[in-house]
Amino acid sequence: MRTIGSPAALEWRRLLAVQRLAEGYSTEEVAAFLGVDPRSVRRWAAASRRQGAGGLAAQPVPGRPPKLSLRQEKVIRRWLTDHPTAYGFPTDLWSAPRLAQLIREELGVALHPGYLCAWLRRRGYTPQKPRRRAREHDAAAAARWLARDWPRIKKRPAAAAPACCGWTRAGC
Repeated sequence: MRTIGSPAALEWRRLLAVQRLAEGYSTEEVAAFLGVDPRSVRRWAAASRRQGAGGLAAQPVPGRPPKLSLRQEKVIRRWLTDHPTAYGFPTDLWSAPRLAQLIREELGVALHPGYLCAWLRRRGYTPQKPRRRAREHDAAAAARWLARDWPRIKKRPAAAAPACCGWTRAGC
């Protein structure tokens, strides 16, 4: 499994390990300092002896390249700050299928809505749904009801109920 970090950061760490070994530190000390296994430090030193600094160079990141460029990601994030109605959708609710449709129409990139959910979550977006509220909602009437009727309706606690552990056998 690939170590977490940018290729440049990983290369810098390898170069630092070889530099520390050249300064006289032991393999175990360098490994402890960098938080890696001593076998990795020995492997990096051998690569440096065989190929020089080129042996420690960063390798390309494996895997499929992303479908969206950084510029396109910024455009999509800007879309999410606007209301969906500005893009021709009937309601003010962003959904993954809607976003996938807009990306396909505007950027020409096909993304699955299920993937978009995970993509948005990794970037700090969480599913949000507008709070439903009746059109007839009257805040003043609701406040009056809470002040006058709710205390009268609310169940009063039992006066001297014994503390029970929740078991149903006798003796509680």
